[in-house]
Amino acid sequence: MKKLTIFLLAISLHLNAFAQGWPYDYEGVMLQGFYWDSYSETSWAKLQAQADEIAPFFQLIWIPQSGWCNSDYTMGYMPVYYFNQKSAFGSERELRSMIATYRSKGTGFIADVVLNHRKNIGENGSWVDFPEETWNGKTYKMTPTDICGNDDGGTTANWASGNGLSLSINDDTGDDWSGCRDLDHKNPHVQEIIKDYLKFLLEDVGYAGFRYDMVKGFWASFVGDYNMSARPTFSVGEYFDGATKIKEWINYSKGYVAEHPTSAAFDFPFRYRMRDAVESHNWRNLGWDEKPLAFDDYYKQYAVTFIENHDTEYRSEKEPQTPIWRDTLAANAYLLAMPGTPCVFYTHWRDCKYALKQMIMARHIAGITNTSGCEEKWMDDNFYAKAVYGKKATLLCVVGTYPYNYIVNENDFTEILSGKGYRYLLNRVANTVWMDVPDGRYEAPLNVRFTAVSNLSGAKIVYTTDGSIPTAESPQIASGSTLSIESSCTIKAGILSNGTVQGIQSRKYEIFEPHDITLYVHSDITWGNMNFYVWDNKGKTLNGDWPGKRVTKTITIDGKRWYYQTFSITSPDQYLNLIVCNSNATKQTTDIIGIREDHFFCITGDKDGSKYTVEDQTEDMTTGIQPPLLIPVEKGSSAAYNLLGMPVPQGRKKGIVIENGRKIVYQ
Repeated sequence: MKKLTIFLLAISLHLNAFAQGWPYDYEGVMLQGFYWDSYSETSWAKLQAQADEIAPFFQLIWIPQSGWCNSDYTMGYMPVYYFNQKSAFGSERELRSMIATYRSKGTGFIADVVLNHRKNIGENGSWVDFPEETWNGKTYKMTPTDICGNDDGGTTANWASGNGLSLSINDDTGDDWSGCRDLDHKNPHVQEIIKDYLKFLLEDVGYAGFRYDMVKGFWASFVGDYNMSARPTFSVGEYFDGATKIKEWINYSKGYVAEHPTSAAFDFPFRYRMRDAVESHNWRNLGWDEKPLAFDDYYKQYAVTFIENHDTEYRSEKEPQTPIWRDTLAANAYLLAMPGTPCVFYTHWRDCKYALKQMIMARHIAGITNTSGCEEKWMDDNFYAKAVYGKKATLLCVVGTYPYNYIVNENDFTEILSGKGYRYLLNRVANTVWMDVPDGRYEAPLNVRFTAVSNLSGAKIVYTTDGSIPTAESPQIASGSTLSIESSCTIKAGILSNGTVQGIQSRKYEIFEPHDITLYVHSDITWGNMNFYVWDNKGKTLNGDWPGKRVTKTITIDGKRWYYQTFSITSPDQYLNLIVCNSNATKQTTDIIGIREDHFFCITGDKDGSKYTVEDQTEDMTTGIQPPLLIPVEKGSSAAYNLLGMPVPQGRKKGIVIENGRKIVYQ
């Protein structure tokens, strides 16, 4: 008996190690990577194409339910399939590719899991014909007895009885919803399928955690049970209510085994306060009413804060919802300065990304986490001021109609960022440097303003532009001065005092130059005429109407014939998309999205539905050992070419380049 007790205790301790709901002292920021009906703009392929820009600023991305729902136009909230991950946003292959790309950059994905209800497959008009699926050699199929006995107010039971079927003996444990069949989470069969489905999402597809939809529909203890089984790093529930009810739900997410809550929750009171402040033109509302989770010492770890999402945004005249119509910059400034884990809405990111990047940088410089402390400094109709105590410094956030009405002691704080309706001021104890241009792609010249945030006597700013760590001997620049950037570089800057450099900050700037890129395509299968249909991210077609133009130029490399065509990239944010097809379009590839540089694509013969998939072999072709290509270059010519014979613009020379008839290695 003693051994059994020790064994059970060991299991309990092991499980509790994974039952934290959301990491303590978490520094990450989350992006809601979609809005309602954003099938095209936030497809998996298009999100992947933005990885270089999004990943440096967001450590988590929440995307819609990714299982197939028997429709190319559905947000996924009426789920049909669990283990088939094709969706209206892209194929399973594209989903996995997107997740892998972001994971390599340190960003994880939050799966939207809809467990309250499930839609029938649609065969024979039956209400209860759920699909049969297989994963890891195991077959899964729900039956009528997996449906709550009182589903849809008893309507489902009446239908079932008339068709010789029976539902579960258990009633629903939460709110009923008539759009689909409510699942009986007391049923061991339902629990088994859901637990394996969640493990599939984490262990197979590669998600980092879950966003539980409509958790008012079933007991929170079931979420605890599912999380203890799947062990996600991140879990957040959608519980529309006030702070008291949300806290109760978080507590019940412990289930029957966990010592701590196994899930965070969206901080709806945080959103309600901001909405009321904006709508009433009275910024006192940020300090009134029920305290949001983010300002509760215990629950802020479990607070995922937001100001807009797909259920509050304006959708249409028929579905106006409850959007924040104005002061979205001020609202986001408040969101990104406060404790909790902020979740930025995609349309705000799309429309205001320059400002949001700066706000996120300020959050990280101060070292603000989901458990940081904060203090209200001022509250009146015209503005609201709050200090947040980060691990590195205090960030003072002032928002409102007249944020400059708040008088700040400049001996203690330095203003680093401002805009319509907001100000950010950083405590001088930070002893660091603020550079007012965030990482990204820009057109030259780029002027970067440096601000010293320091309380040290005689402090100076030193910097480098080659990515090296600045020292006392590095170039200096006065606080408030600007540096003109003409070419791509990584700037590192810090505060020099008494011979020591501290508070080093880094910015990576890619200075765009118009250039040509070449797309190469080889097919391992018989293809016929090779047509390239090309369009850019603005929707402009670059190679004629569908099915594009026939490509006849070829080059043979290592015995393989590659068809190629060259296109121009004319702006920093431009990228190309490609479909390869034959002349009558009876064969075509999947969409290839987000091309900014030379690429080699091989059509392997594998299919995703009716379309052929391609394998990106660019890395193999550019880094592998290939036979030398004989490229005629006139002596005395000032032109520069790479080993494939393509022109290399000034400022982009790297590796082996043929220039003036000679091979030159640029490092």
